[in-house]
Amino acid sequence: MKPGIHPPYGPVVFRDRAAGFAFLTRSTAAATATAGGRTIEWEDGNTYPVVDVEISSASHPFYTGTARVLDTAGRVERFERRYGKRPKVTAKGPSDA
Repeated sequence: MKPGIHPPYGPVVFRDRAAGFAFLTRSTAAATATAGGRTIEWEDGNTYPVVDVEISSASHPFYTGTARVLDTAGRVERFERRYGKRPKVTAKGPSDA
């Protein structure tokens, strides 16, 4: 790697305020977090830069189990009722199926 062209890589706390969840990891996002002056005292007693995120694994519907499954079969049937079925197309041409 070329020296002097990469952002600093260090510890940073990512915080999901909606879920009240935070985790400590290492990231280059610490450079932008310290520019804003936002820091947090972590469980180990040290102060780290903090980055607020809108969604994390603690609040994402896929990970929390609140994800909805779309009823694709029902949507197709509703479309066919509204607009009618399409004629089946074969190699010879359309047929009335």
